[in-house]
Amino acid sequence: MKTGFLATLVVTLLAGIGCGFSVVSAAPPNVLLIVSDDHGYADVGFQGCKDIPTPHLDQLAAEGVHCTSGYVSHPFCSPTRAGLMTGRYQQRFGHENNPFYNPSDHREGLPMSETLLPAHLAKAGYVTGWIGKWHLGAAPEFRPENRGFAETFGFIGGGHKFLNWEVNPKVEYTVPIERNGEPVEVTEHLTTAFGREAAGFVNRHVGKPWFLYLAFNAPHTPHEPTEERLARFSSIEDPVRRKYAAQVSLMDDAIGETLGALRASGQEENTLVFFFSDNGGPISVNGSRNDPLRGAKGDVYEGGMRVPFVVKWPAKLKQGSVYGLPVSSLDVFATALSVAGAAMPEDKTYDSVDLIPYLAGEKEGTPHDRLFWRTTRQLWAIRSGDLKLVRGAAAADELFDLESDIGESRDLRTSRGTEADRLSAELDRWNGELIEPAFPGAGGKKKPKKTAPKSKGGQ
Repeated sequence: MKTGFLATLVVTLLAGIGCGFSVVSAAPPNVLLIVSDDHGYADVGFQGCKDIPTPHLDQLAAEGVHCTSGYVSHPFCSPTRAGLMTGRYQQRFGHENNPFYNPSDHREGLPMSETLLPAHLAKAGYVTGWIGKWHLGAAPEFRPENRGFAETFGFIGGGHKFLNWEVNPKVEYTVPIERNGEPVEVTEHLTTAFGREAAGFVNRHVGKPWFLYLAFNAPHTPHEPTEERLARFSSIEDPVRRKYAAQVSLMDDAIGETLGALRASGQEENTLVFFFSDNGGPISVNGSRNDPLRGAKGDVYEGGMRVPFVVKWPAKLKQGSVYGLPVSSLDVFATALSVAGAAMPEDKTYDSVDLIPYLAGEKEGTPHDRLFWRTTRQLWAIRSGDLKLVRGAAAADELFDLESDIGESRDLRTSRGTEADRLSAELDRWNGELIEPAFPGAGGKKKPKKTAPKSKGGQ
């Protein structure tokens, strides 16, 4: 009888231990979303950059999945961020321009009809934080504190000075830096401050799942690196690129501090990390490079929206792997909800895909049969497989095969007219699902036509 009791006790204890390990391994991961600003496709070491060392980003890519066909949903700033936070093409709800910084304007911002990713994750038990650049509306209702973020640190507009600014709440680039909605003084380089704050957030929340959106405004202009950092790049002759390089280097260090906090606190294994830029580099404006891509920020050629893109989750994804099929910044939404154990909402049309089964090799096929772009500059594009149709950038539609021509230098519209017509029809269909811009904002020239113009190319 005693023997039976002991045997039962041992089995029970072992089951309890097993359950304990199961609970630990099944704990939902933290989600760290890192976004750079106006960062060139070619300006990271893991994509071949030689004159700007990025050791921390290179390590992230070496330990994660390097997505070589990573895209954002728009070729400039705020619209990309709106799509990122909602998992929907931002044109579906009219967020197609950069909102002007105007705290009294209740149109210029991400519409309140949309529920943002942090609000969903908060309901799933996550601590939510935002650090850096917001650029999704300055009126009170649009601010991060009112869109699902429990802890905030940064600036509300679309850009900011990095050093030695005199605070002026009426001027976008000198507004106060705020913590949880209250002004705070920042005396260090702003990028360094963001890295310090991010590391602090990571260290504060050990033991409970968290979501941190770390949105740098570097290397967007103005270029204001520290003198010490600028001196490291004296070998770069172009003065604009020299300052740009110093800004990228400061950001890389801030990312390194954040990732170092993950390791030191024992959270690295079960933290899902995303890194990408909000759009392609503007090249001549800030000294960035998008080689070997054609185009720049604002374009729907690859240089406008194909970006450095890395996903890392040591507990699930193979270290040092490369994924070549198209993925999108839109996919952060579905991926984060999936790993958090939260259901995708069904109230609207969502364009986001859970990437983990694809990146882990558990699911075959492509995450997206097609990806679309539209801007208020009367530019459209669609990618389906290796084929991409560009509309509005030239007198006639252009067709490119990205597998053999990543630089989009050979227009195949005439020789492959049937395929071009198919993509054109798909682009028209998608465009018909969208609404007109909800606010005028900055960055666009005029409203896009409700229906895309008919192809000007021939068979």
